[in-house]
Amino acid sequence: MARGAGPSAGGGPDAGPPLDPARVPRTAERAGELVARVLPGPDAFGPGIRPDRPYESEPDRWPVLDRWCDWRSAPLPRDVLATRTRTFRVPGGPGRAEARLTATVTVHPDALDSAWEIARSMEEVMRCPDQQLREGRRLTSLFTSVLDYGEQAGDWAQDAFSETGQYHDGTGGPYPYTWSQGRYGPVTVAVAALGARGVPREALAPYVAQGQARMLHRAQLALGRAGSGRERAEYAPDREGA
Repeated sequence: MARGAGPSAGGGPDAGPPLDPARVPRTAERAGELVARVLPGPDAFGPGIRPDRPYESEPDRWPVLDRWCDWRSAPLPRDVLATRTRTFRVPGGPGRAEARLTATVTVHPDALDSAWEIARSMEEVMRCPDQQLREGRRLTSLFTSVLDYGEQAGDWAQDAFSETGQYHDGTGGPYPYTWSQGRYGPVTVAVAALGARGVPREALAPYVAQGQARMLHRAQLALGRAGSGRERAEYAPDREGA
């Protein structure tokens, strides 16, 4: 997508409560506080979910897909104030191994920057349908879909983008892979589900949907305009788990 023909920074009429510009973080410190409020703990995904190791990404690093379609870690770019990723384990069972979940929150200086993050995510899948992850893991046969306002995301996301494909962990597979990203104002949230032996794709979808909805809701509570009906509500933080 050419930058001159890029996405809109605003949401449609059903894209959540109006954003309050006065509540948008302007510094890395304030953005980091917002990330901490929005990121889910294990309880956000349901019973039995536990933190993986490592649990959280480095706060001053950012994943970049290079020209060879390999993911690498890089310093935060100027259009990212703060970002963090948490990784979780989904319990296994008879005939099922443990699957993995990741949840990411990123805060940009403004809504246009967050819209461009989603545009770049779409470009990356078109450019690299096969991608190399760390530790010998890789994604293949990636396919994307984009949702307009009101489709599935309802009135929660101003933009919604998802990708599906296959996950190879170096020991077997391929296993199902699903990733979904949404945006509210300058905040993007994303959840990925990495399958495992005996875990069907339909078993992963509820984790992705629930985690993304929880994060978008929290972003709206933090940044929505007073009087919208969703702002300043109190919520208990997710239990971090053992």
